[in-house]
Amino acid sequence: MLLTLFLFIASAVAIYLACEFFVNGVEWVGCRLKLGATAVGTILAAFGTALPESAVTFVAVVFGNTPEQKEIGVGAALGGPLVLATLAYAVVGFILWRKARSGLPCTINADQRRLARDQAWFLGIFVVKIALGLLVFAWKPWLGVLFLLVYAVYVKRELSADEGAMIMEELEPLKLRPGNPSMGWALVQTLLALAAIAAASHVFVRQIEAIGGWMGMAPHMAALLLAPVATELPEIMNALIWVRQGKERLALANISGAMMIQATIPSAMAIFMTPWLLDTPLLVAGGLTMLSVGMLWLGFRRGAMRVPTLAGVSGFYVLFAVFVVLRFAA
Repeated sequence: MLLTLFLFIASAVAIYLACEFFVNGVEWVGCRLKLGATAVGTILAAFGTALPESAVTFVAVVFGNTPEQKEIGVGAALGGPLVLATLAYAVVGFILWRKARSGLPCTINADQRRLARDQAWFLGIFVVKIALGLLVFAWKPWLGVLFLLVYAVYVKRELSADEGAMIMEELEPLKLRPGNPSMGWALVQTLLALAAIAAASHVFVRQIEAIGGWMGMAPHMAALLLAPVATELPEIMNALIWVRQGKERLALANISGAMMIQATIPSAMAIFMTPWLLDTPLLVAGGLTMLSVGMLWLGFRRGAMRVPTLAGVSGFYVLFAVFVVLRFAA
């Protein structure tokens, strides 16, 4: 158990350090591609950091030999959005709140109406995903294609609505090549950091699984409650780093973009390869995710999202954790 705890902490630190290099590199890649901050966050950064959780779902549903192993993929596909819609947004809120207590300006510097549109897209897709989990019919697996098509449409929309290229002077120097780095150097740093994130996340997930077994949790419950915290750690770390740098727009765009990926790509894989029938814990997780996203949508739509509200969505994850504890106690 001591070795598990050591690897748990060491891999978390490794993920944070790798994310420092990743966010720095991906900003330069976006700059060289003449993309704006929102597109960098919602597409480039989100796609990269969504790889760990997508890999968990893919491995579980494709290579799982038993129904229990495949259930891990289903749990991950629903647990990821729950963590992003609660803990990831709350991290941004808590850091901004801390800035306010230190006497610094406490504002959400982001296009809130655009974020509201992202929440609306996610909510629409997520409702369909949950509804499919209540139905049984022969051609359900084919509907996974629709989720992939929706994500393609979302990417096209984000690129067409981009606000213009990032300003080079506003970026921190590329860590591997300070000065005026080429696209090649920016890509090398980004890909190396992404590989480090993937490796450290793999170790982190293994320790989470071991901790879940030590606590006596069923595999799909560990995948639903604990594993997503591990696999979504890159997004959470990115948010922490970007908000610390005063770049809330990138942090929030990264989270909303990762949520769109979680609502489509891992779900499509699970729908392709499993019956996609949701039990009570999965439905509760889905319901709390929708409540959190609904609260975020209302706040962003009015353009008046307050920092305490953003931090407060973490309460939905706490509610789910309490539900799991009570269910196990019973």
